[in-house]
Amino acid sequence: MSAQPRLVVSAPASGHGKTAIAVGLLAACAARGIPVAGFKVGPDHTDAAYLGLAAGRPGRNLDPRLVGAQRIAPLFQHGASGSQLSVIEGAMGLFDSLTGQPEIDGTAAVAAVLRAPVVLVVDVASMGHSLAALVHGFRMFDEMVHLGGVILNRVASSRHEQMLRTALDDIGMPVLGALRRGDLPNVLPARSHGPVPVAHRTVEAVRAVRRLGEAVAGGLDLDRIVALAGSAPALPGPLWTPAEAAGAEVFEQRPVVALAGGPGAPYTYVETAELLTAAGADVAVVDPLRDEGLPAGTRALVVGAGLPEGYAEELSANRRLCSSVAQFAADGWPVIAEGVALPWLGRDLDGRPMCGVLDATSVTGEQTVAGYREATAPATSPLAPTGARITGYKQHRAIVTPRAGAVPAWTWSGGNPEGFVWRQVHASQLGLHWAAAPEIAKRVVAAAVAGPAQLLPPIPLRPVPPMSPQAPVQHQPAQHPPAQYRPAPVAPNLNDTVDITTA
Repeated sequence: MSAQPRLVVSAPASGHGKTAIAVGLLAACAARGIPVAGFKVGPDHTDAAYLGLAAGRPGRNLDPRLVGAQRIAPLFQHGASGSQLSVIEGAMGLFDSLTGQPEIDGTAAVAAVLRAPVVLVVDVASMGHSLAALVHGFRMFDEMVHLGGVILNRVASSRHEQMLRTALDDIGMPVLGALRRGDLPNVLPARSHGPVPVAHRTVEAVRAVRRLGEAVAGGLDLDRIVALAGSAPALPGPLWTPAEAAGAEVFEQRPVVALAGGPGAPYTYVETAELLTAAGADVAVVDPLRDEGLPAGTRALVVGAGLPEGYAEELSANRRLCSSVAQFAADGWPVIAEGVALPWLGRDLDGRPMCGVLDATSVTGEQTVAGYREATAPATSPLAPTGARITGYKQHRAIVTPRAGAVPAWTWSGGNPEGFVWRQVHASQLGLHWAAAPEIAKRVVAAAVAGPAQLLPPIPLRPVPPMSPQAPVQHQPAQHPPAQYRPAPVAPNLNDTVDITTA
């Protein structure tokens, strides 16, 4: 059992200010000397990065679709270890879901799994007594979710605030703070920059977090919020550990694996670096935007999906690194590329020259493709064996031509094959959370040790049976070939439900 003070910051919908308040809450508590940890529900790299910057430790993602509902509490306990307050920022509205199945992957589902009280942030700029009806509905909608208090955002005046407080007092709902219009500054860098300002530790990002912390400290009752977080019951079960998940082999020498990112944050989920380290590698950070070469002794390169497509010009301008990566891949070393890293490995993106590893060209489309995919590997690569299955997330505007190479990286129901497997390159616009299949880290490290002249050694994979998000873990005999990843229950039409455009 683990007693870990925690709370979820959510809202009725997007746009109520929950990101700014979650970041500010972490910054304000950290300024008081409270060890804090930040988490983001869903696949969003950007919010997780700013939560991490505010907390002074890596921000993490809790996504039941990507890792399986049974791993949410263990991953949370791992990430929260050593902290005295954990703030989990929700995605969208409290009872919303990217896939239309909030009972599996919505913020409320994560709050229920973590048994964490919820603080509801409400933009009250145009609201009066109806606020009480709204809040009462949220409180009563799901008995598994404990709504512990409300934060009023964009209050018009003292009279307005008193009216709202009276309305909530009538239904017995605590008000944990109130912010006037303009109190919460719009200072976070544009989302088009993704986690890059955090990775680069820019003055703009650091100043934004500090200002949000000052605003929250001035308008919220931090003592009551910390007390609410402390009321969360102990979580049962073991915490997740990279060493146990990866089950590392012992090598004579630890290979260097270059991981894309900056000194402030990686361009992938934090657990990727932890699993690679546990699997026997020395992880060295390489910044595709700034570094002109791979770290000395690099034997594998991993570029995650967190790097935004808006940096195509900077990626292209770094010609020395492009040449270094092209030679590295041509020599047969392992390269794992996700998101914009696929166009980066191609010939060009929007007419700008890229690495030229893959015979593909890319242009930026007018619409965004976004959604989860239950993907299957059609061929063996350093990332996965033939037939491996895993759920990933993609969000991009770049259109790659051809969409897939002679050997694709992935196939999925209802869509054409995508990505490239060439030599030891595995490139796709699909982003993965390696905690769902820690065998990936073992394969990448083994490929780095083996080098370009040898075949990948076979590595047994541990299948994970599908399960209900609230059911206890039941390890049943596998009814499928052993070399498969099956990390999470998925909707039957998962590959079709959340596209902004089809892909």
